[in-house]
Amino acid sequence: MAEVIRNRYDFIMLFDVTNGNPNGDPDAGNMPRIDQETGHGLVTDVCLKRKIRNYVEALKEDSSGYRIYIKENVPLAQSDQEALKYLGVSNMKDLKKKDPDAEMKIRDFMCQNFFDIRTFGAVMTTFTKGKLNCGQVRGPVQIGFARSIDPIMPQEVTITRTAITTVEDAAKKNTEMGRKHIVPYALYRAEGYISANLARKVTGFNEEDLALLWKSIFNMFELDRSAARGNMAMRELIVFRHESELGNAPAYRLFERVKVQKKTGEQPARQYADYDVSVNTEGLPNGVTCERIS
Repeated sequence: MAEVIRNRYDFIMLFDVTNGNPNGDPDAGNMPRIDQETGHGLVTDVCLKRKIRNYVEALKEDSSGYRIYIKENVPLAQSDQEALKYLGVSNMKDLKKKDPDAEMKIRDFMCQNFFDIRTFGAVMTTFTKGKLNCGQVRGPVQIGFARSIDPIMPQEVTITRTAITTVEDAAKKNTEMGRKHIVPYALYRAEGYISANLARKVTGFNEEDLALLWKSIFNMFELDRSAARGNMAMRELIVFRHESELGNAPAYRLFERVKVQKKTGEQPARQYADYDVSVNTEGLPNGVTCERIS
C-alpha cells in the first residue's frame, strides 16, 4: 500500500476552450456560465471534478480501490449498503451501540474502496439518516470555480437539420432549426488545494492517488469530447509543493506569483499563444518548490 501524502500542495490549472460551451448554465438556457457583473466566464468545481472522476473510471475500470462513488445510474444508497454488508449488518438501528467503532469502520471502508471519496470527500446521506457521523467525509483535495482570464462574449449559433422529427412535420417542411451556444475562445484559470493533514487524519489519500490525480487533471478533457464542448485542452498545471504537512506559506501568496496576461493588441484572444504565462519563482518561501507541467 502506498504511503499517505506528507506534503501540502497548492496548484493552478490553465485550460482553454475554442468554439464550445465549457459549462452550460441550466438556469440560463444552457448558455455558458458567466459572472454577470464582470462578464468573465465560469466553470464550476462540480464540472471539473466530474471530468476527473470520468477519467479515473475509464482508466481504472472499477479496479479495487479505484471505484467511483458519484456516477451515473448508480444510486448512492446502493454503494452505501456495501459498507453495511462489510460489517455484516443490514440495519443501522442501534449499530453504534452494538459496535462503538462502526462509524470509523464504515468511513475507512468507503475511503479505501472509492477513489473520489478518498480524494474529494462525500456526503453519504444513508449514514447521516442513520445518525452516524461517518456520513460526511471531508476530502483533502478541493477545487474552486474556474474563471476566464478575460471577459467572454457567448454567441448563439443557429443550426439546421435535414432530418424531420415527425411524419406530420415532414409534409410541411424540409428542415428544422436549432440553436447552440459557444464561446469563440477563452482561457480559464482554476485554483486547487491538497491537504496532507486531512489525508492522514481522514481519507488516507496517498502518493499513488496523487500521481493519478495529476494525470487525470492533465488528461481529463481528452476523454470528454463532444460537439457541444468544442475543443478543450489543459494547457498548463502549476504545482506548489510544501515541505510540511500544514504548509510553509499561504496559498494566496503563491497564487499571486502566477500572472496570465494577454499580449498587446486590441483584437480579442483566439488562441493560447495570445497569452503570456509567467511564474515568479525567485525568492519562494522556504520549504516551497514550484513545478510547471505542460
